[in-house]
Amino acid sequence: MTPPDTPGSGTSVPLTPTAEPEQSARAGYRPTARTVPTRARQRASYDRELVHRILDEAYVCHLGFVRDGAPVVLPTLYGRVGERLYVHGSTGSRPLRMAGRKEGGAAEGAGASATGDTEAADGTGPGLPVCLTVTHVDALVLARSAFHHSLNYRSVVVHGVARQVADPRERRTALDAIVDQAVPGRSRDSRPADARELAATAVLALDLDEVSAKVRTGGPNDEPADLTLPYWAGVVPLTRGYGSPVPAEDLDRAVAVPDYLASL
Repeated sequence: MTPPDTPGSGTSVPLTPTAEPEQSARAGYRPTARTVPTRARQRASYDRELVHRILDEAYVCHLGFVRDGAPVVLPTLYGRVGERLYVHGSTGSRPLRMAGRKEGGAAEGAGASATGDTEAADGTGPGLPVCLTVTHVDALVLARSAFHHSLNYRSVVVHGVARQVADPRERRTALDAIVDQAVPGRSRDSRPADARELAATAVLALDLDEVSAKVRTGGPNDEPADLTLPYWAGVVPLTRGYGSPVPAEDLDRAVAVPDYLASL
């Protein structure tokens, strides 16, 4: 099976020009050595609005970091507030503890430790180098040859140093954003976290500075010699849907399904 990034298969979103720092906030993200792909560069985009759309249509990301010298990737919920992403977890979880490690705790060498924690981008303390990804699979692409099978997709990759959020107001904003990312409007229709719950919850913030999107659309890219083969070829679209809400067994029957949930 051809990887979805195979050059020449399908169509792509064009590369946007490099954004200068003095340009408006709507300008594209600046490409870097880590965000320019080595394959299928024509599919990469640094368009800010495209990146936001891809992020806003999902609520599960994959957070990658290095633990004890080995890579770890964890699926988790996230939320976007402007040019910042938030993820949350238990205060006892490894990535959250690594991001909040005090300077000098386990540091080896200038600015980094054996586990990969380093100085946060805002200079307020240590942080955790991470790579966060979000992917939508929009279609299966079936070619006449097994090698040219592919996917239509939209994805975002974010590199940076995640920091642990200490400010109480920012933490509440982040937690509301994570809830609303999955079900818009839900944070206003549920009990906020109390002091005990907040104490058990840690939040990581990751700024959208080093970012790229990648998109594939279109049909299969068969070899000319294969076009007469008697095998079906084309695209199988995939859609995301929601079933009817199922109330909790102990829910008061007087509580109706809220409009924001019924309209999903």
